[in-house]
Amino acid sequence: MDTNKIDAGLFTKMFLAGAKNLEVKKEWINELNVFPVPDGDTGTNMTLTIMSAVKEVNSLTDPSMYDLAKAISSGSLRGARGNSGVILSQLLRGFTKVIREHDEIDALVLAAAMEKAVETAYKAVMKPKEGTILTVARGIAEKAEELAFETEDLEEIFPKILDHAQQVLEQTPELLPVLKEAGVVDSGGQGLLEILR
Repeated sequence: MDTNKIDAGLFTKMFLAGAKNLEVKKEWINELNVFPVPDGDTGTNMTLTIMSAVKEVNSLTDPSMYDLAKAISSGSLRGARGNSGVILSQLLRGFTKVIREHDEIDALVLAAAMEKAVETAYKAVMKPKEGTILTVARGIAEKAEELAFETEDLEEIFPKILDHAQQVLEQTPELLPVLKEAGVVDSGGQGLLEILR
């Protein structure tokens, strides 16, 4: 098993597993939701968004990376609900813009895709706020880039990205007073972390 590259088959499995993990944790993420308004639907909105992409992915048989990228991007954009869902769909749109050009994802492609994801999502938000899913996404991208220069082994890279994302997420209450008051981390950031896991 080559742990330096992810092909379309494996990426399909990873994406579906990430969506499933988000769905399982959706109620818990709803309970964290206090920003921008405490309406308790971040988990639901992010799940509806990603499940719309899952539906498109599941309709493909033996997809190429290009087909897979297109399905994830169009499915999530079409299904985007609420602020968190819209941002998630933009993150996926940016990410898939890069991976669709490659047959396999290696450390450098991963880093470039994560960077494009963040750039696309920040552009889509009128007034980007730190202490949110955007901050967590940026932390993930920065760490991925840093690690891509250290190792090609994705099995080594992913746990380190997750650890770093967790640290960034734990910092969100320091950046957004409303989170600190409620004693929670950002719900969208938590949702993104669950997909990544």
